[in-house]
Amino acid sequence: MSTKVDAAVDSLSQRIGARVRIEREGRGWSLTDLAAHSGVSRAMVHKLERGESSPTATLLARLSGAFGLSMSQLIARAEAKEGRLLRRADQPVWTDPQTRYVRTHVSPPSDLPLDLVQVVLPAGARVPMPAAAYTAKRQLIWVLAGSLVFMEGDTRHAMDAGDCLELGPPADCVFSNETAADCTYAVVLLHSN
Repeated sequence: MSTKVDAAVDSLSQRIGARVRIEREGRGWSLTDLAAHSGVSRAMVHKLERGESSPTATLLARLSGAFGLSMSQLIARAEAKEGRLLRRADQPVWTDPQTRYVRTHVSPPSDLPLDLVQVVLPAGARVPMPAAAYTAKRQLIWVLAGSLVFMEGDTRHAMDAGDCLELGPPADCVFSNETAADCTYAVVLLHSN
């Protein structure tokens, strides 16, 4: 069973890498251009595009920010099925190979200027996100279960189940689970046009 899961993860990593290449080439950027825009090394971008490396959440946030996309949009473009109804079994799921955080793109692809994402952040996990990941986007974080500490620049937000936070202007952020139990939260991303 593990081999089937590993194959699905590898397949998604390959599709994400291919999507990064499509996004880069669609902008007329070289590997060096994308490296300069994202702060990710040219060698790492090359490995990712060739499917030789599984991307971390931080790396995907930097790349998607360089493209002016949310991480959710980038993953959805690599994985999501068409249609107005996106069944649970068809929702793109991505696991960060570094922290084991699980991100599920819940909303179907549409012309609506929003994405809905569910995240399960394991006990003790810490996921930094650069400010570039939030450019031209507004976000709400709604804690569904457990506790989340969200660092927005220098501001610490300790949140429990039911709490909802609107993010301020783009800043480097860190999602942390300082407890011994998983935390589940939803992120609503509103895209500016």
